[in-house]
Amino acid sequence: MLKRILFVDDEPNLLMGLQRSMRPMRAEWEMEFVASGEEALQTMARKPFDMVVTDMRMPGMSGAELLEKVQQRYPQTIRIVLSGQSDRESIVRASATAHQFLSKPCDPERLKLLLARTVALTNLLQNAAIKKFVSQLKCIPSLPSIYHEITAELRSADPSSLRIGRMISRDMGMTAKILQMVNSAVYGVRGEISEPGQAVLVLGMETIQAMVLSLSILAAFDPRSLSPQETDWLWEHSITSGRFSRTIAKSQGVSGRELDPYHSAGLLHDVGKLVMASADPKTYRRIQNVSAETGTRPWVVESELLGCNHAEIGAYLLGIWGLPTLIVEAVAWHHHPSESPVTEFSTLTAVHAASAIHARIHPGFQQGNPEMDEVFLARIGMAERQSEWMQCCKEELGKGA
Repeated sequence: MLKRILFVDDEPNLLMGLQRSMRPMRAEWEMEFVASGEEALQTMARKPFDMVVTDMRMPGMSGAELLEKVQQRYPQTIRIVLSGQSDRESIVRASATAHQFLSKPCDPERLKLLLARTVALTNLLQNAAIKKFVSQLKCIPSLPSIYHEITAELRSADPSSLRIGRMISRDMGMTAKILQMVNSAVYGVRGEISEPGQAVLVLGMETIQAMVLSLSILAAFDPRSLSPQETDWLWEHSITSGRFSRTIAKSQGVSGRELDPYHSAGLLHDVGKLVMASADPKTYRRIQNVSAETGTRPWVVESELLGCNHAEIGAYLLGIWGLPTLIVEAVAWHHHPSESPVTEFSTLTAVHAASAIHARIHPGFQQGNPEMDEVFLARIGMAERQSEWMQCCKEELGKGA
């Protein structure tokens, strides 16, 4: 079934340019091009669209206003901003409703790649088996207010680690857990961290945001079939994978705030295991037993028994909660990235490698051979980087010794 994509831009020349550059995709996508937010809403009222790509600065109805209305009326539609406008207030406003941002001028091939990846992720998460499994949950919990407060602070014009620390301090349980995590050997922090504001300064605001989300998920679900040993391994693996993912990205030249989604994706990549263990403890334990007895990778057993795996289930929930596509994509395909449409180094690459490297260094109770996807690494031109990544991760781990 063709995916429907709606492009919105009030500049006729740019709209015509988009139409020309997207012409080769007509066999795969059904596309329409309109010149205003009002026209976009009228078009969407006549038939559903899977994705809307809009400019920001338009007369009458801005891109931010359009995306707010699309989110309210058509919440399943993927919302992407393609804009060269620099008004910070409007961008901050749109960040609450947009899934992706691209700046003008945008290379047509890059735009096509982004849209193709987004379409592929949407197709994956439409799996009926995922929805059936998630429906077994008594309810899908909403994200806690503290997470929304931190997100709003990060989107503000001048985000403050001090204010984020104060937000965390209001929740005694969250404060205790974060201080426990940041003072653990896994993070390798020199000196004791005694209050949340210090933790934010040491680890960074985005890392703390991902920690809050992870801890909230753990509190929301009841992983009854996980032993204390398994729970400890899951947390250590998640935390270390976040560190390794960030380290691998740095080795590839990623820097600054662009490193944040790498750490977050690594930290969150196995949240689907908590969901599975909570929704169906008996099946989860059966999966672990079959994997241990046969030597089959757990996610392969999951797919055979359920029609989906923990990575896809975790990505589905993170998508519902509105996390960035780069994170959702990395979670969804981290075991088999060659099945994704990704063709370059990304969060998916880093998380896939980080998870495998940690499982090699510290196998714990992890079943299955933690091999990297050689087909995928060859496809993105990274097949020769494994040894370098392994060495970088060992050095990173040594900082916590």
